[in-house]
Amino acid sequence: MAARMYNVSRGFVIFGEHSLLFRGHNQILVNSRRYVRALRRTPVAVLYPNGERETFIKSKETADKINQKMFKQKGKNLSESDNKYRKEKVSERAVNKKWSGHHVSECAEESPHIMDRLGGLRYEKAPAGDNRLAKVSSVARSRTFREKEGKVLLEGRRLICDALSAGASPQMLFFSAVERLQELPLDKLQQVKLIKVKYEDMKTWSDLVTPQGVIAIFSKPDASRLAFPKDIRHQSVPLFLICDNVRDAGNLGTILRCAAAAGCDRVLLTKGCVDAWEPKVLRAAMGAHFRLPIFPNLDWDEISEHLPKDVIVHIADNCSISSKDPASAPVSGQIQNVTLDESSESDSDEESDEELSLPCVKPQVYHESWAQKSTALVIGGETLELSLEALGLAEETEGKRIFVPMAPGVESLNSAMAASILLFEGRRQLLKVADKTSRRARSKMF
Repeated sequence: MAARMYNVSRGFVIFGEHSLLFRGHNQILVNSRRYVRALRRTPVAVLYPNGERETFIKSKETADKINQKMFKQKGKNLSESDNKYRKEKVSERAVNKKWSGHHVSECAEESPHIMDRLGGLRYEKAPAGDNRLAKVSSVARSRTFREKEGKVLLEGRRLICDALSAGASPQMLFFSAVERLQELPLDKLQQVKLIKVKYEDMKTWSDLVTPQGVIAIFSKPDASRLAFPKDIRHQSVPLFLICDNVRDAGNLGTILRCAAAAGCDRVLLTKGCVDAWEPKVLRAAMGAHFRLPIFPNLDWDEISEHLPKDVIVHIADNCSISSKDPASAPVSGQIQNVTLDESSESDSDEESDEELSLPCVKPQVYHESWAQKSTALVIGGETLELSLEALGLAEETEGKRIFVPMAPGVESLNSAMAASILLFEGRRQLLKVADKTSRRARSKMF
């Protein structure tokens, strides 16, 4: 066994990285690794017998050109995934670029699927520090700004859709998500400046506890130029509503909503009323501004111009009348407990009586016939009540003081509640008269 092992060791032994080959007693050492490296080397130069020398080392400029050529060739062979990754990185750097007075726009190349969903609309993404929503929301709530700039603020999908359907002119629209923008009629937003903001910013400057994510700035609508829904206008009756000194925004909005539901022809607001375009009025009215004509800030001389010539003006008396004789109750808006100073100078007692005389308007229960033709109803505020001009107009047109009987101990009705009761009763009486007239006309035909 020892002899065999000796012969094998003399034949071929491999250890580590070196190969040792023994043939007989002549020892030849061959390093295989160095032999392979030698084959891969490029000769520095070749020397010929005649003394010529050929150099194989390229110059530095030539080597740089070769390297550039190889780099371009590698760039051309990039896969599609690598190209897409590079484009995404470039677009991400463009979006994250700091805002220096210029607004970053969403490009169709970056999000073509969003552009398709929006019908080709382009919008801006408000960068950090953008205070346009804060400025518009705070300033547009001022009545002075609305009257001076002629702009109003509308919030919520339904209100904005009603305004667009009526033909109102939008100028700027803020939204928190693309889905909120899709809920609006996109064909009517082609010329509108669209700005996407964070929902947190929308919640900060919204008047609602849970904002709907849409706030728009419109040019102040003109009732004479709006296109109201035809189906609603066809169901209207010759009933006109006059709001006199209604100062509470919630009450005025509710009254406007009742007027639209009762099919009133139009609503007239005196200068003593709260602004009809105040955000709280808009929310309480639930789109009534775009369902019937509303003429705000009118003098009593102008109110007569908006009424038919044969109209009868009635007054809504929201005072509690529980006595047996309604005529003995005070007229809403009447001056009571007026006393003369003994030292006051007057030509005669008759002249002083004429100065203190008030218009005489007879009372009438609301369910009796009082709306038989073109009828106007005056609703007064709860604090300032009716003005003398309203009483004078009712007396001039032979109107009545319409009241709702109430249980003893109840002081008065809310102005919005009284308006809703009287408006729907007036509508019922007018429709009844119209039905009788149509029956008579059909009977004559046959």
